[in-house]
Amino acid sequence: MNLKSTAVFSAMMAAAFAVPAQASSSAWHEAQGGRIRLVTSGAPDAQGHLKGVLQIDLKPGWKTYWRDPGASGVPPSIDVAANPLLASAVIEFPAPEHHFDGTSTWAGYDQPVGLPVTFAMRASGKTGLIDASVFLGICETICVPVQAKLAVDTDAKSDDAADAVTVAAAWAALPRPASDDFSVRILTSDAKSVTLGVAAPAGADKAELFLAGSDGYMFGLAKPAVEAGKQVWKADIITRPKDRPSGDGLHYTLVTPGGAVSGLLPYF
Repeated sequence: MNLKSTAVFSAMMAAAFAVPAQASSSAWHEAQGGRIRLVTSGAPDAQGHLKGVLQIDLKPGWKTYWRDPGASGVPPSIDVAANPLLASAVIEFPAPEHHFDGTSTWAGYDQPVGLPVTFAMRASGKTGLIDASVFLGICETICVPVQAKLAVDTDAKSDDAADAVTVAAAWAALPRPASDDFSVRILTSDAKSVTLGVAAPAGADKAELFLAGSDGYMFGLAKPAVEAGKQVWKADIITRPKDRPSGDGLHYTLVTPGGAVSGLLPYF
């Protein structure tokens, strides 16, 4: 996000965190270092997808993790397997920042943050109780695991104005989808590292690249390097699967002074 959009988002989020819980949001779950709740807004679309947000209200000095928490962190997750109404819940992530804990550098957030969530209903047109199990880590000097059962009644007051602001603010803060002129691609890889090329607008020399491991991949911190007179990015490969997975690919977020994008890299 640029400075203007960051200011607008911060103001919207401040208003959202200040309102009391409404019927289309869960109660706050209080934890050491902060509190969390689920919020939804509107009705499911024609495909049975309902937009929501996992609000993480951090106390000053506390942090939480991005989708890749590093070697010892806890990524946010939502489990809806026991809910007969829901097929899945998919979390999206705004652009993170790098944090150093004295031992390692990891990606996350040090301010209250909203993580957009897409709830997929098992049947379109169905609404009712969303009963979800949420698990994440909130950290100061040590990481405190937070597990909570959060419930939202999507039949009740789904058009609440405050909830709509909360959900809209979280979704508006997401990085844009990657495009041909603003993206990351794999140049080369071997058993120990992967080299990445970056296409970005002006200010790419001040970019930050966040590469998420998943499906058996784990990476070290992506760092800029110069090869053949050109700037590239390199990341150590800590682990990789023996066989190429069948999933969608590896998530990344590229952050520059001109904005941020997220995309997927193919497995290699």
